[in-house]
Amino acid sequence: MKNVPLDNFRQLKTILLGILFILQATLAMAQSCPRITSPANGSLEVPVGSTITWPPVPGIIGYLISLGTTPGGGDILNRRSAGLTNSYTPEVGLPENTTIYVTISLFLFNGELTICPSEEFTTEDVITPPSCTSLIMPLNNEGNVSVKTEIQWAYADTATGYRLSIGTSAGAADLVDNLDVGNVLTFNPPGDLPQDSPVYVTITPYNENGDGDSCDEESFTTGNAVIDCNAYFDPVSGEIVPRRPESNLPSQIGLCKNEIPTLISSDDIADGFRWFKINDDGTESLLSSTSEVFLSEIGAYRYEAYNFVEQGGETFECSISKDFNVVLSEIAQIISVSTSQEADGREIQMEVSGIGDYEYALDNIEGPYQNSGTFYRVDEGPHTVYVNDRNGCGIAQRIIERELTPDDFPKFFTPNGDGINDFWQYIAPSDSNEIQLTYIQVFDRYGVLLTQITPNSKGWDGTYNGQPLPSSSYWFKARDNLNNEIQGYFALKR
Repeated sequence: MKNVPLDNFRQLKTILLGILFILQATLAMAQSCPRITSPANGSLEVPVGSTITWPPVPGIIGYLISLGTTPGGGDILNRRSAGLTNSYTPEVGLPENTTIYVTISLFLFNGELTICPSEEFTTEDVITPPSCTSLIMPLNNEGNVSVKTEIQWAYADTATGYRLSIGTSAGAADLVDNLDVGNVLTFNPPGDLPQDSPVYVTITPYNENGDGDSCDEESFTTGNAVIDCNAYFDPVSGEIVPRRPESNLPSQIGLCKNEIPTLISSDDIADGFRWFKINDDGTESLLSSTSEVFLSEIGAYRYEAYNFVEQGGETFECSISKDFNVVLSEIAQIISVSTSQEADGREIQMEVSGIGDYEYALDNIEGPYQNSGTFYRVDEGPHTVYVNDRNGCGIAQRIIERELTPDDFPKFFTPNGDGINDFWQYIAPSDSNEIQLTYIQVFDRYGVLLTQITPNSKGWDGTYNGQPLPSSSYWFKARDNLNNEIQGYFALKR
């Protein structure tokens, strides 16, 4: 190997240190808090339908956005996931003539949540009625619409509510008559719409200044119901047979911070499955067509499970659909378990840390679980405590050894020199090997300290200053390695 000049080594070292500095600076910048760019901080007269945007932040796994009327508040929107999209458009607009505080939070890959400082802007004072809106599902003039359809419409700028009329002929309201549905953009009719029939819909936005002016009536046509996916009675088995799968998928699932991506499995019994990511614009992206899916981002998702049903020589799907949210979570870290002896029994208190949603059980990993980490009126003896993350990231557990009690000490001894029971001493119980005493003190009934003995000695021989003490009751105080103190009494017999 040729000798490399010392100057070359110094140059190489300088280059490597420079690269390291750039990487550290890049990482720090990637996780710095963004400032909202639209509307800019301190803006006035901001339109109530504005989209809030901020610069993208590399090196994170998602954003949360909160909107409130106080700094850091969430009374308008509380920690809504924006996924990895660096913008948010309020679905039904913002309140008028109001100072809005925007708080962006960053989910980092190490599981930490960075809450950025709030910024603010003030919305316009709306002085005119809203404009009209239009159907987005079903679309105007659409045909073969399901009789179970949900009606959706677009946000009408400056609207604070909507009235809805639905009829089976033009200008009619025989199904829904000028119903005030509030500040929402969807409506589920109270029953199935008529089959193979035109349906007429009029949506009237309003605000404090009045109604949208002469909004057009729109219409669509329903189709025939080709399959009944409801459960049916089987006369052969005498049982109710479901056509749709039954699902126990939770409404919230944890993205375990030490297991990204996290594999999520459905244990539903079905012929097929679909998993979708719900994008910020309302569209969906198919992630998996099996019973399992790998998830690596927080946000909103939808799950489908379906069975095939044969009818009239054709095959149909009877499905169930569930929306769920993915949040960052983790298995609990048990910091401490403390016990105390109360009048009605032993009390156990647990302290845990972590970003999960936790529940607690005693002695049975299957539960029942409770919300609190404190257990009351617990029997003596060893126990096991369990902490379950409701988001599915695992169960932590810890064994609690049986504590020392006065019953663990001899009730009497007979120091008469016959070699039997001549010394009074603690003997550790067989079911609590972890308990170790640090000292034992013996007192007479007047509180005079007679002796202090160690657990590895023979014990007390019933004397004080070399003189035998009379038959009587004596008191003791003992302290164990868990800093628990026990008091009790025993008898000296001669």
